[in-house]
Amino acid sequence: MSQRAFGAATLLDTKDPMGLRTSAPLLDAWIRDMETDRSPFQIPGHKGRNDLTGSVVDGDIPVLPGNHPHRISPSLILEAEALAAKLWGADLCRFGVNGSSGSNHAAVMAVAGPGDKVIVSRTLHKSVLVGLVYAGVTPIWIRPEINPATGLPEYLPSTRLAETLKAHPDAKAVLIGEPSYVGTMSNIPRLAKVTHEYGIPLVVDAAWAAHFGFHPELPNHPLAEGADIVVTSAHKTLPSYSQASFVLVRGEYVDLPRFNKMFDSTQTTSMSGRILASIDAARALLERHGEELIGPVIDATEKGRATLRAAGIDVIDGEYIDPLKMVILFGSIGSDGNRVEADLLAANIDVEMANRDMIIPMITFADTPDRIEDLIGRIIESANRHRGEPRPVQTAASFSIEPEVVVTPREAFFSDYEVVDSAHSVGRVSAEMICPYPPGVPVLSPGERITQAALDALFQARDSGVRIAFVADPTLKTLKVLPN
Repeated sequence: MSQRAFGAATLLDTKDPMGLRTSAPLLDAWIRDMETDRSPFQIPGHKGRNDLTGSVVDGDIPVLPGNHPHRISPSLILEAEALAAKLWGADLCRFGVNGSSGSNHAAVMAVAGPGDKVIVSRTLHKSVLVGLVYAGVTPIWIRPEINPATGLPEYLPSTRLAETLKAHPDAKAVLIGEPSYVGTMSNIPRLAKVTHEYGIPLVVDAAWAAHFGFHPELPNHPLAEGADIVVTSAHKTLPSYSQASFVLVRGEYVDLPRFNKMFDSTQTTSMSGRILASIDAARALLERHGEELIGPVIDATEKGRATLRAAGIDVIDGEYIDPLKMVILFGSIGSDGNRVEADLLAANIDVEMANRDMIIPMITFADTPDRIEDLIGRIIESANRHRGEPRPVQTAASFSIEPEVVVTPREAFFSDYEVVDSAHSVGRVSAEMICPYPPGVPVLSPGERITQAALDALFQARDSGVRIAFVADPTLKTLKVLPN
């Protein structure tokens, strides 16, 4: 049977609706493969047949091992990556299929190694911490400002970074997350200036910023603001396939061959051509139509914020907020975000994140003004139905705890451990990572001392309906600790 015989007829009906094929070589190759009647004797094992497991395998094209100029192959991937590097002004771009998690692992290993120090923002995703384990480095944690009105992070002051680097001049890199999970942003040019004064790279986990720089009302992309490595999730804010990520690198403070080596070590050797083609297509779409697609959604999001405020519901807003980020706060009206989410789920509407105090619907330029308006109306209706007594703002667990590093994350990660009742864990050293998820920012990391404040913050998050992730016992009745 040929691949086309059981292939994706439904996919071919809408293979290139925006006319991107001529400027996206991987997309062009993917469409050509889907249109061609082939009899593959190679992986993947489904051979394009939909009569075995169904349409779940539609469009699953592998990367060919040879340098085929018109098939998805290493040479064509290099061509597509070069187009992306040119668009963003990078010396190097790499497309990844392991999400920004794999790209973050590579970024850490590219700038530091066993025994080195790195300055790390405590707002960063758990994947960065896993990168610290892989690299064997010692983190010097640095915290952003916390807004007392929202309990959420705002920005990392450049003066705080300068003080930290002065105390640790042997640090090999600075790692920050911009924008934060809640859309707040720091002054990257200032942070880059301070970092470069020490001759080291600024690494930015910009997983939520793939759209930055493509509309006048959006912030510049972090690479344009002085960052040296920028990790971006194409699948978060662009119309790319899940797991799609790309990394942009400038070579002044980064060893490009070393970065390539580390990046290759984090990626599967059986990459999905469909994921890679979706990154290439999203790049071409941004380049051709980014501003016209993003503009109406920015306007609709701002209108939605105004509608929420008029209804007495707080939203995060301001000059240093991603214009497409919608963070809705319920403390002032006493509503429970978990109940609002339940109402939305009953209407088959999924949101990115919800807990007692907030809800975050993810908005991208794939949304429409009508969809956004309908969502806001449903949220207001539900929030009003669940109104209660106003409650004070509590700083989120992930942003309230000052970590005390006792041993390196790598040493603790691979250490023997004991399982103890959480009531007896205070003062011990954690052997595991414990994150309220989302946002996936650790409250406790391997190698850090367990404090009563950390436990209380975790218990509060758990009891308010937040999922506690990456810990062996998510009920938090027991914890893994290093032996005494």
